[in-house]
Amino acid sequence: MAKSLGPVKRKFEPWNDPTAQPFIRFENITKKYGDFIAVSNLSLDIYEREFFSLLGPSGCGKTTLMRMLAGFEEPTEGRILLQGNDISGVPPYRRPTNMMFQSYALFPHMTVEKNIAFGLEQDKLSKGEIEGRVQEMLKLVKLEEFAKRKPGQLSGGQRQRVALARSLAKRPKVLLLDEPLGALDRKLREETQFELMDIQHTLGLTFLIVTHDQEEAMTVSDRIAVMDKGVIVQVDTPAEIYEAPNSRYVADFIGDINIMEGTVVAPSGDVSPQPVVTLDCDGLIVAVEQDCAAKHGDRVAFAIRPEKVRISPDQPADTSVNAAYGEVWDIGYLGDFSVFLVSLSDGRIVRAAQANVSRLVDRPITFGDMVWLSWPRDAGLVLTR
Repeated sequence: MAKSLGPVKRKFEPWNDPTAQPFIRFENITKKYGDFIAVSNLSLDIYEREFFSLLGPSGCGKTTLMRMLAGFEEPTEGRILLQGNDISGVPPYRRPTNMMFQSYALFPHMTVEKNIAFGLEQDKLSKGEIEGRVQEMLKLVKLEEFAKRKPGQLSGGQRQRVALARSLAKRPKVLLLDEPLGALDRKLREETQFELMDIQHTLGLTFLIVTHDQEEAMTVSDRIAVMDKGVIVQVDTPAEIYEAPNSRYVADFIGDINIMEGTVVAPSGDVSPQPVVTLDCDGLIVAVEQDCAAKHGDRVAFAIRPEKVRISPDQPADTSVNAAYGEVWDIGYLGDFSVFLVSLSDGRIVRAAQANVSRLVDRPITFGDMVWLSWPRDAGLVLTR
């Protein structure tokens, strides 16, 4: 079994188990609207009890993919399997899925408990079973004391919980969440992300979330599929997506990063204990501990996260590789850390981030200071595409 890069939230990695069967399978899915291809020959496996995110910019096809799973759209080509069964042509109300929309779509004239009970009443469950389910959901989302209120009397976060409770009341096998936290303020959104994770773990359901918020996807997900123009560019755990992006697109889309174009001057080869590839990034020599397939003379990119770049007024011991000298051009103070934009002699801007671990700094770095940037060989990554 392959090891995950970086920390994982729980001991749950069925995608690394060759005997595990996917709970949801998209097989060669294509969706066309006239001449426009929204999703192009896409295949993807999602496992039971997984919290899975579809992440990408607007128009990349992520919502279209979710709507096909929900039954609101049908694939032009390919098929969708749920627990091994082809669900193409099955209407939405007969699928064991439920969708929670960004707008929440609550009935304003109904109380919280009536909103939660609505779908159960449509399914003609007994009165006792409906009451039991409603109370169970109210307790799950911690809204027992708000049961008699109407949506207009609730905060945005409370309305979001009502929509979640209503979606879960019918006990779907898969809960689909379409930008569910987009209307919440930052602090409430962060709190709700952890609440969603707790609920998903408690119920043991499969959650599929569509979002363009990278931080949200990184927080809640077991795995993330990064999409672009109707195709999946990379599927991995949050740590692997962040630390080992497979392309310039993923590296640039996820988080903040420095990307420098360069030429391979020394391929990695067989070097013990760790292969090292050396690049010439327009005069800046970079050495990276990485087994890279690039050959001498190949044009590649060197990518490094700002928090892995050390900034100091003092010259490092070795300036021949992984070191640059420049002027502090701008500073962003974000409370927990500061971001420094350093202008090199050729005009290139390199970002370095520094944690604000102390309220007072003996020798602060400020605007106009000349500083050194440096990083270890295992801090960055060579990208060949």
